[in-house]
Amino acid sequence: MPAPGGFTLQRERLDELFAALHRRGYTVIGPTVRDEAIVYAEITGCAALPIGVTDEQDGGHYRLRRREDDALFGYNVGPHSWKRYQLPPEVTLWRARREGDGALSELAQEPPPQARYAFLGARSCELHAMGILDRVLLGGAHADPAGRARREDVLVVAVQCSQAGNTCFCASMGTGPTAESGYDLALTEVLEGASHYFVLDAGSDMGAELLGELSHAPASEAQQRAARAAHARAAAQMGRELDVSDIRDLLYRNYENPRWEQVAERCLSCGNCTMVCPTCFCTSVEDVTDLANEHVERHQRWDSCFTVDYSHIHGGAVRASTRARYRQWMTHKLATWIDQFGSSGCVGCGRCITWCPVGIDITEEARAIRESEEHEHAGA
Repeated sequence: MPAPGGFTLQRERLDELFAALHRRGYTVIGPTVRDEAIVYAEITGCAALPIGVTDEQDGGHYRLRRREDDALFGYNVGPHSWKRYQLPPEVTLWRARREGDGALSELAQEPPPQARYAFLGARSCELHAMGILDRVLLGGAHADPAGRARREDVLVVAVQCSQAGNTCFCASMGTGPTAESGYDLALTEVLEGASHYFVLDAGSDMGAELLGELSHAPASEAQQRAARAAHARAAAQMGRELDVSDIRDLLYRNYENPRWEQVAERCLSCGNCTMVCPTCFCTSVEDVTDLANEHVERHQRWDSCFTVDYSHIHGGAVRASTRARYRQWMTHKLATWIDQFGSSGCVGCGRCITWCPVGIDITEEARAIRESEEHEHAGA
């Protein structure tokens, strides 16, 4: 059973967690600084973490900054999400080869993933996104077997948010900033003067087992109070808010709202929002052959509803205009996703706002549509 109550682990002992994970054969994926951004990659110890680094985010704006302390997790979510480990950006589905007489001599499927991953640093909004994507990929009658293999035996070490970014709005989506489930072990980083420690909670039997291998101690009431204060601080710092009351029907009622044309005048159809989104799952499949026509491979790659070709069928593209493509993305994320999968497809991480080159803001667009409808009713 999960360990009751809270525990503490001193900062200088955190490498014990890496050692415990490595002993179990896990490859640790966590945050690190690369190419002027905080991204997720394989790391082997605390030295690879973004020590003393934070980020500055706004619409179309992302910069790293030095902190005044040595916090390990004092940043907000970056351009990477855990989606790349649930649904890799590119996968070879199978390869085939034939002889000169045309007979098939070889047909090989991509082998299942071999690595056992431990995700370190997942935030509450990201845990919700992982659960949503699991329902998409693994639910229903046609679950993706490769996706199931990727999710088997994944261990999650969550980090509770102690600050929020200017594009965060997870509080209004009910997905954060504090994770309550979906993790094996959760850490809250606390820096008080010369003290630097983590308040830990186990969320599974495996988490409790890991905790037993660390140099932990029971958390005092003051230490638990400090962790709760960090959580409250993050909730109060949310830079954005999305009113989700009646959001599904609101968008259905406003399918022809002129706001769609206004946002299309700014949208570049670049697809950045879908690439950084932790739940967008559009993919395309392409067959590639060699010049001799003896070898063929089938690849699956991330795609986007913002590309014209994605909706291309016999006779042309279904969504030929930027207006139609943006409307499809936002309406699917906040409305039809609910019909398909039982929840919104948005977790309020704010990535789509930060990484949009022109700073289009999904919370602003939803608010504008709501206000236009209210104005229309007031004038009726």
